[in-house]
Amino acid sequence: MAFNTIISAQELAQIVGNEDVRVFDCRFSLKDPEGGLKAYQSGHIAGAQRADMDTQLSSAMTETSGRHPIPEAQILAEQLRAWGVNKDTQVIAYDDMFGAFGSRLWWLLRWLGHENVAVLDGGLKTWQEAGMDLVTDEVSYAAGDFQAAVNDVWVMDVDSVEAQLAAGEITLVDARPADRFTGKDQQTDPVPGHVPGAQNLPFGGNLTSDGKFQSAEALNQRFAGVIPQGDVAQLVNMCGSGVTACHNLLAQKIAGYQPARLFIGSWSQWIRDPKRAVVTDV
Repeated sequence: MAFNTIISAQELAQIVGNEDVRVFDCRFSLKDPEGGLKAYQSGHIAGAQRADMDTQLSSAMTETSGRHPIPEAQILAEQLRAWGVNKDTQVIAYDDMFGAFGSRLWWLLRWLGHENVAVLDGGLKTWQEAGMDLVTDEVSYAAGDFQAAVNDVWVMDVDSVEAQLAAGEITLVDARPADRFTGKDQQTDPVPGHVPGAQNLPFGGNLTSDGKFQSAEALNQRFAGVIPQGDVAQLVNMCGSGVTACHNLLAQKIAGYQPARLFIGSWSQWIRDPKRAVVTDV
């Protein structure tokens, strides 16, 4: 059985360690760049490899990019081969933020044409609550044969977003928490507020009170207001830097929608040019 959205702790426990399974620890902290590595070294799921947000799941920032540009496709493909990923490998991503960062690896693999990738539902908390152990042993695998088949239409650059938004051709949905979107939070983003015309559906709204994804039916209802008649052709997802927007994209996949687009630079790129308009609701 292939998993291409989410996987439970119990399901992962049944396949972890299988030859055709690769597990990745995607824990990350914006305020502590070494925090994810420290957490991995202190304990992780057996067989898991570390996938670093800043250096492996993103390319280097430029003067005009957002905070986490996507890696070049062939560089990421080379990294996946080095991690032992093959064309048929079942990939599992997890973090300790209920999929906020694991969903980035999920989206990147799908962007490269790999369908067999899922996020641990509920994250590491669910794994530990199920009584599963963590280990400190680090692993490596023989090189895989992964090859990229890039879905370039899934990505929008800032100029296209600005032009199509002005023309009323897209619906822009921001996954950041409401206080960042409104500008009430004056600390997290260098410029508070949001893109004019954007709608706010914080990624946390995809989750139940125990940190697991809501049902497909509930998620379908959540996004129905911004995806009329289920047509995602005009939908573009964004967040602070193209990371937690992937959580909304995963939720949309669970809900049964076709893939929507990602504004990869997101808010951190939008505000690099002071000429771009900014809206606050405070």
